[in-house]
Amino acid sequence: MTLLKIIIAILLPPLAAFMQVGLSFHFLLNIILWVLGVLPGMVHALWLVATDAK
Repeated sequence: MTLLKIIIAILLPPLAAFMQVGLSFHFLLNIILWVLGVLPGMVHALWLVATDAK
């Protein structure tokens, strides 16, 4: 499951953030980062998946 989340974090960061933390501050932050630039949103989503944030 983690490999799938990593792939999703690379392709569609907000979906990976939502799958990891649900509808929370980190999800909204990820959307904002993704809109401002794909790379910051991707890094944030990968960080959420790697740290197993709940």
